[in-house]
Amino acid sequence: QVRPVESGGGLVQPGGSLRLSCSISGFIRTSYAIGWFRQAPGKEREGVSCISNKDGGTYTADSVKGRFTISRDYAKNTVYLQMNNLRPEDTAVYYCTVDFARGYCSDQQSAFEYWGQGTQVTVSS
Repeated sequence: QVRPVESGGGLVQPGGSLRLSCSISGFIRTSYAIGWFRQAPGKEREGVSCISNKDGGTYTADSVKGRFTISRDYAKNTVYLQMNNLRPEDTAVYYCTVDFARGYCSDQQSAFEYWGQGTQVTVSS
């Protein structure tokens, strides 16, 4: 059973930084895409960023471009989301998700198969 586990969330002041980690256990296939989504209270879950080892593609939402960076460590089966210059509107539960079936990045939830439990990020002074 594939299981993504997020960590690194917390409370940070506006302008601060956090780094989220997504560690994936279980059977890892050769080609996959790993995405980060977030859901703020009362809002739809939205795609934030994604990285694929199938075609090397990445995706970053316009709302976080220039502030968030996705990266990965193959040896550790871990993906990171470095979040800089955080804003109150970044407050949300952040979810890590994996797609093995297609292996390409997408901003659609339906493209992904396995989801973590989420980690809370709160940006507030």
